[in-house]
Amino acid sequence: MNNMIKLAVVDDHPIVIQGIVSLINNLENMQVVGSFQSGSALISFLNNHEIDIVLLDIMLPDGNGIELCAQVKKLSPKTIVIAISNHTERSIIMQILQNGASGYILKNASVEELKNGIETALRGELAFSREVIEIIAKPSVNDLKGRPKFTKREKQILQLIAQGKTTASIADELFLSPLTVETHRRNMMQKLDVKNSIELINIATEQLLI
Repeated sequence: MNNMIKLAVVDDHPIVIQGIVSLINNLENMQVVGSFQSGSALISFLNNHEIDIVLLDIMLPDGNGIELCAQVKKLSPKTIVIAISNHTERSIIMQILQNGASGYILKNASVEELKNGIETALRGELAFSREVIEIIAKPSVNDLKGRPKFTKREKQILQLIAQGKTTASIADELFLSPLTVETHRRNMMQKLDVKNSIELINIATEQLLI
């Protein structure tokens, strides 16, 4: 039981909560320890309980998940937040990532995608369902004046990191060695003065480098 991953689900629709709870509790080493229909109820629970992962809806009766995500990360920095939503706007996805979320999964995702997303986030990587990866991959304005310049190769790698891909899969896709991919990643982190891939994606998005 010590290795059990404790999750909380926040959604204003009881039937959605019931479905997610049922799915999670059937997965090995995972258990939903709290389900809530409002952000305030989650925050009250977090004050007295440790939670490994929060699966968080964007639209809530007492606020929105984007702001709630920032509250959760401030109150419990180690708690992983994954957005579970029907919203497909790129700006919403990026806003909640900037507020500390570790992933974004659409409610039409498969059970396997949800399971993989949770496992990916637990490894410290960004977790997205397939449709979200396509949304994030849409190009934005980049190389604006006064911002760090990324090479064409760095931008390619950055896009793939943003899609939640591992160093090994990026290396395979671009026909590079894993060491080369990691070197590019380190260079980009140095340019933006960040410490990990999540910060790299957040700042690069903020500065319209993705």
